[in-house]
Amino acid sequence: MLRFIYVILGNLHRVWMIPTMGYYSRHPEKYSEEFRYEYDRHCITIMKKRGRITTNAYGTYNLPEEGGYVMFANHQGKYDALGIMDSHNTPCSIVMDADRSYIPLVKQFIDLVQGKRIKLDDLRQAAGIISEVAEEVKQGRKFIIFPSGGYEHRNGNYVDPFKPGCFKGAIKARAPIVPVAIVNSWKVFDLWSLRRVVTQVFYLKPLFYDDYKDMKSNAISELVYNRICAAVKCAEAGDFKAAVLK
Repeated sequence: MLRFIYVILGNLHRVWMIPTMGYYSRHPEKYSEEFRYEYDRHCITIMKKRGRITTNAYGTYNLPEEGGYVMFANHQGKYDALGIMDSHNTPCSIVMDADRSYIPLVKQFIDLVQGKRIKLDDLRQAAGIISEVAEEVKQGRKFIIFPSGGYEHRNGNYVDPFKPGCFKGAIKARAPIVPVAIVNSWKVFDLWSLRRVVTQVFYLKPLFYDDYKDMKSNAISELVYNRICAAVKCAEAGDFKAAVLK
């Protein structure tokens, strides 16, 4: 939290960027998806510089070159999606817990990429969001989903259990599923420190529809979960090359 406060106070002279983000998000007819995504990434770069944050990405070559896909990642804190977007060069969006998505600045980040707000306690609304994601992925959009549905504030890279229902949008779209392992992202805002912090993002080999078409969502969830856990374990041991291969 100390780093979060430091970043906010250190960028008060840029407070004008918040309404600017809101304006861009309200006028997609004027500002393309690419433009709005790059503005989000510009804000992330500013935040990283002020916050003494470095994020190293591995396995970007595993990302499908064409069409839409869904990235499923472990969840550690507020920086997770930003770390992925920082290293993901083509526009992507995010599915986020609605209750956390209206915080100032968070709201503008989500709106710029036309993110989806899901109500975890409303099954009908959640099913509707999953259907929207499926249709947009079919059209070529890319999404980040955290299938644990949330995170606990803790020190460490523990991977919370996944909710199989989160995979139904990708299944319905018959889209590639890209497991993403996030390591040390919790250190960014959970440590009461301003020391330089380095996080890692590992893009693992995708599962294409032919790989999982005969599997139930429970089995797909377990497979992705186990691969991410294995990648995190390798990364903690310092074997980044092996982590990508999981």
